[in-house]
Amino acid sequence: MASTDTLEFGHTDRKRIYEYVERHGVVDPDEARDRLGLDPGGFRHHVAILKRDGRLEEDDGELRVTIDAGAEEEYVSDDLEFHIRPARQEDLSGIVGAIRRVAEEKTYIVAESVADEIDHEDALLRHNELQSRMFFVATVEDEVVGWVHLHAPELEKLSHTAELTVGVLEEYQGHGLGSHLLSRGLEWAGSNGYEKVYQSVPSTNDEAIAFLEEHEWETEAIREDHYKLDGHYVDEVMMAVELRD
Repeated sequence: MASTDTLEFGHTDRKRIYEYVERHGVVDPDEARDRLGLDPGGFRHHVAILKRDGRLEEDDGELRVTIDAGAEEEYVSDDLEFHIRPARQEDLSGIVGAIRRVAEEKTYIVAESVADEIDHEDALLRHNELQSRMFFVATVEDEVVGWVHLHAPELEKLSHTAELTVGVLEEYQGHGLGSHLLSRGLEWAGSNGYEKVYQSVPSTNDEAIAFLEEHEWETEAIREDHYKLDGHYVDEVMMAVELRD
């Protein structure tokens, strides 16, 4: 994803509108116009240009940043029907709940910090001059039961890398949801120019390490005694996968 430094807004107010919507996730146009102190005619014009250029979209009378991440996919496994799709702002509470349950069950510290961050910001997807953040979700009967998250700093020296977390609620494991989520996340990363995806897990999370190894991830480094869990020091396993051909 290109950073907002390379996006051609063409007008300061247009950039301000985009940044306001991006920062808040979903906004009411009238509220955004009032908060930004713009006249109605000028605001409507800039929003129309942002929509024309594919920067913003309007759904049910609300504005949000346009992020092209593909379509929803349907799967059936052992009588379980589930869907994998790009996340929406409305999924925020479901994603936070799923991450916290998985983190509590499997000691997934990085994912837990992601849940805290999006819950605090109250904005799920981000695309600005400092960072890009993307989520895909697995749903069963429209309820979020799993996620894959990618986060990338918009820094030139790190622009080829992205951090990933992935998880599925325990009662829905064993049906391939995790593999489909991981594949969807890596496909998105590769199509957006990332060459390497990484994540770190405590050495006690044997299931996560085995899952990633089954999908050709490799251990790059181990930081000894990096975590302190229940009074015990635990190593951090730093894993990665290359997306370059």
